[in-house]
Amino acid sequence: MDTPPDTDAPRVVYEGRYQRMVVRGSWEYSERTHPGGLAAIIIAVTPDDEVLFVEQFRIPLQARTIEMPAGLVGDVHAGESIEESSIRELEEETGWTAERAEVLMTGPTSSGASSEKIAFVRATGLRKVGAGGGDASEDITVHAVPRAQAAAWLARKLEQGYELDAKLWAGLWMIDHNLDGSPRAP
Repeated sequence: MDTPPDTDAPRVVYEGRYQRMVVRGSWEYSERTHPGGLAAIIIAVTPDDEVLFVEQFRIPLQARTIEMPAGLVGDVHAGESIEESSIRELEEETGWTAERAEVLMTGPTSSGASSEKIAFVRATGLRKVGAGGGDASEDITVHAVPRAQAAAWLARKLEQGYELDAKLWAGLWMIDHNLDGSPRAP
């Protein structure tokens, strides 16, 4: 393995409640301040074969976005597992809970700008338990889109000016596939 080019000690130049800015050699990047620095994106399909998406205004983009439900791991309850956080966030954002949550993979979100990693989590055994919409600080609209129409629905949202994360298409792929590309057993 090659030696990293900038091995200087990191220097924190700003720290807020959720993020800090770090300089290491010639690199500037952000880090999450909560333990683990990990977020989860939840791939959830209802018993009616609908994929759950959330819509909300995102300040950094100054635009409405379409996303899969997601949240920070351990930001509410210290020591909370990825699976527990995912089920809690799914319920908070969408009003659906899950019997199970399975971590499919973990990787960087934007390796050139942040040390943050995200876990793709498949939620199964979904059951509607509330309205969703997020907590008091959020204004989330829940969309339940038939799985067969989900990619086309996302493409229409993109044409309408919504910001869409490329991870949405990875999440759609992971509904039906294992990471090695083999079909997922129902």
